[in-house]
Amino acid sequence: MQHATFKTKSINCRNFINGEFIDAIDGKVFENINPATEEVIGWVAEATREEVDAAVQSAKAALKGPWGKFTVKERSLLLRRIGDLILENVEELAALETIDTGKPYHLAIEMDIKRAAHNFHFFADYVTSLGNESYNQDNMALHYSVTRPVGVVAMINPWNLPLLLLTWKLAPCLAAGSTAVMKPAELTPMTATRLVELCQEAGIPDGVVNLVHGFGGNSAGAFLSEHPDVDAITFTGETKTGTTIMKAAAPTLKKVSFELGGKNPTIIFKDSDLDEVLATTLKSSFTNQGQVCLCGSRIYVERDIYKEFVEKFVARTKELKIGDPFDATTDIGSVVGKEHYEKVMGYIQIAREEGGNILTGGGRPATIDKGYYIEPTIITDLTDQDRCVREEIFGPVVTVLPFDTEDDVISRANDTNYGLGATIWTNDLRRAHRVAGQIESGIVWVNTWYLRDLRTPFGGMKHSGIGREGGAHSFEFYCEVSNVTIKL
Repeated sequence: MQHATFKTKSINCRNFINGEFIDAIDGKVFENINPATEEVIGWVAEATREEVDAAVQSAKAALKGPWGKFTVKERSLLLRRIGDLILENVEELAALETIDTGKPYHLAIEMDIKRAAHNFHFFADYVTSLGNESYNQDNMALHYSVTRPVGVVAMINPWNLPLLLLTWKLAPCLAAGSTAVMKPAELTPMTATRLVELCQEAGIPDGVVNLVHGFGGNSAGAFLSEHPDVDAITFTGETKTGTTIMKAAAPTLKKVSFELGGKNPTIIFKDSDLDEVLATTLKSSFTNQGQVCLCGSRIYVERDIYKEFVEKFVARTKELKIGDPFDATTDIGSVVGKEHYEKVMGYIQIAREEGGNILTGGGRPATIDKGYYIEPTIITDLTDQDRCVREEIFGPVVTVLPFDTEDDVISRANDTNYGLGATIWTNDLRRAHRVAGQIESGIVWVNTWYLRDLRTPFGGMKHSGIGREGGAHSFEFYCEVSNVTIKL
């Protein structure tokens, strides 16, 4: 189907358990709303504790069924087929993602859907290259490692990059031979629903991939986190939610992998290429309406070029077009929903009260009367202790602050509870290595942003997460390892 078809079509989402779509036992549903138009798209079946338990038991049973006999090559071929099917349905999936999130359609195709397919293709290849450790202990004993699936994995997903981040979890989980119960964010259920259909079309056995819809507390998220037969939980989202999940998982000592919030610094030294800096910083500030955990929302600029940077950055930001996500010329769509819209607008008001100078943006576009749209907003004249500099806003809002010395900016960049991503701009090779090695962040980019190799570790420090994903790091989470010792 072409994306235009979906702009007015009603789409309903049901739970998917043991190869079948089912409604909630109590018939409870909630509305799914298009944030760009405020129109109801359809309804979503909210899973009860009984549906969640059925999904977990289905995933547990599948480990001992046909799925448990799949060879590495067979799992690899299946993953590749799922990735191919995502690409074959790229326009439909991008349209669903756009309607659910409000992001520009062209962005959904490139950032969300094509990268989601790549996640499956990457792990299809990667799993065939893995080996095990082996050690000969002075000809007295041979030690070697063996791996097995970790078991049933609960995947609790965010709303900002719904399909991309879900496939980032599901692909390595299936590559490792584990099974999944997925819970997409309540605001963005549609591509997850379509994904299980594609998994089924690819030939995955019943019960291997399950889907339950709902909310966090006293709903599907909590039921999964507490379930004694869930072996591991992978979660991407807010830090506060991560601590809640961790408490729920603690009594049964589940493995956890969390990618949480960020308040990422962008550090711009005066010796950098300003035109290159501006082009990339525009993206790192406002891509996906600033709703990317890796966006650089704290921009530190060396004082000698601070004024020039701010003037040019404001001018380029004003050129960004806000509007209909399905318009090919749109740069900025809507934020994900009413509650988040009010949160972001609340922070902009806080910035005013803190004495911030709003150089551009600061409200909704005057020409748009419906939808949760917020202008890209640049704020100066705040201090490092002000709330808008310290707290995660997760919207199209950045603060720009000057700095004088390398030591000064390193200290200020690290003065945060978060530690997910950072970007450094400099043409001084020694400075690049020196500063990158001192930034307390799981990911540090130098003269670029959002450039990823899926073999590398991905994750955060401090309140930004627990564990790493990517390549071998993903398999450490989705597998259990045993050591076998043979006395010689």
